Amino acid sequence: MNETAEERALSFLGLCMRAGQVVSGQEACVAAIRSGESALALLDAGASENTLKRVEDACASHQVPLYRISPGSLGHAIGKPGRMVISVPAGRMAEKLLTYFQEH
Repeated sequence: MNETAEERALSFLGLCMRAGQVVSGQEACVAAIRSGESALALLDAGASENTLKRVEDACASHQVPLYRISPGSLGHAIGKPGRMVISVPAGRMAEKLLTYFQEH
C-alpha cells in the first residue's frame, strides 16, 4: 500500500508533537509565524474563513510555507482533536516535513 505524502507527514507529526516541535492553535501559530520562529504551517482544510485568512496572511507576509491538510486530520495527528492550525519551528523535523510536501 502506498502512503501519500500527506499521510506520511501526518504520521510524522505525532513524533514532532512528542518532541515538543509543534505550536498549535491559531493565536500561538500566528505569533510564531510573525516572530520568525515558524519554518512551516499546516492548516486544516475545515478551518473557518477567519482562521484561514489570518494564517494565510501571516504566512504570506513572512514567507512561511503553508500547506492545507484534509479536514479533521490535523488535530487527530497531534492528539488534539479540533486544532485547525499548527506550525513547526526551524530544524530537522521541519525540514523532513517540507520534503514530504515537496514530494506531492
